[in-house]
Amino acid sequence: MTQNNAFVLGLAMFSFVMTVIWGPPLLRVLRHFKVGKIIRVEEPDRHRLKMGTPTMGGILFIIPVLLLTGLLNAANLIGFDVIGSSVLVPLIVLVAYGALGAIDDWEGIRGKRRGEGMTARAKFLGQVVLALGTAYVLKYFLDVPEMLLPGIKGEIELGWWYVPIAAFIIVSESNAVNFTDGLDGLAGLITATAFAAFGGIALLQGQIFLARFCFTVVGALFGFLWFNVHPAELIMGDTGSLALGSTLAVVALMTGQWPLLLIVAVVPLAEALSVVIQIGYFKLTKGRRFFKMAPIHLHFELLGWSETQVVQRFWLIALLAAMVGIGLALV
Repeated sequence: MTQNNAFVLGLAMFSFVMTVIWGPPLLRVLRHFKVGKIIRVEEPDRHRLKMGTPTMGGILFIIPVLLLTGLLNAANLIGFDVIGSSVLVPLIVLVAYGALGAIDDWEGIRGKRRGEGMTARAKFLGQVVLALGTAYVLKYFLDVPEMLLPGIKGEIELGWWYVPIAAFIIVSESNAVNFTDGLDGLAGLITATAFAAFGGIALLQGQIFLARFCFTVVGALFGFLWFNVHPAELIMGDTGSLALGSTLAVVALMTGQWPLLLIVAVVPLAEALSVVIQIGYFKLTKGRRFFKMAPIHLHFELLGWSETQVVQRFWLIALLAAMVGIGLALV
């Protein structure tokens, strides 16, 4: 167990170093092609300072995770048991949703829908198709535990309901993290914490290869945060947020402890719910707003919190939630 823990932490450190090293070249490329963020008119005025900041930064952490996990899988072919083939599923999801997010980012920067990105219908359809395919693979090829609940021994069978439920979780989490991505360092810190929590749960379950994948992502995210903390030199965009949310959901599904997402990923959950509440209340009251602005991190900014205060306080909540989640996984 000690050897496994050391290897897991070593992978996190190695992916961190890889990400930090290739960050400056990527920034130069993005600046050269003027791949800069476009700020919505209704966002708080202080966000206008971010206009033109290089986006599509999800590439920064996706590539190291892809290379490192790919190399470890290649090592299996010559007899080294360092990574399991099962982690190819979350890896493929990371890349696939990253590609979908990249199309959305590029369309919003250089496409016909500049400033808006893909149509909501096309983007949602892409998410659903990818999620259904992933859910099918999880159930019928990987045979992951369908659902585990704290305090209840054994696996809870969901039957054919598993596929639509798992697909819903993947789509929901990808959008929830997408809503969370709005302040410097926020989405990166929150998802790194959640991946670390589920990596710890995977270790407790003996899913060593899944834990190694999780901490590879954590290391790469820390490397991304090197450039993303306030004031950000790079923004992850949908390229990163869709990829992280969907992959986090897949990791949670592979542990069977996906109900703990409600706790471990409480900040993305709150961000998504705030948008739903805002839209619903706006329609019901014919124009009134429940929050000053949604997602909820913008509400707190308009209440007078600084950007760093929002990020730090939300991260404190995420850290506590992660600890509670790991504790419940032990019950």
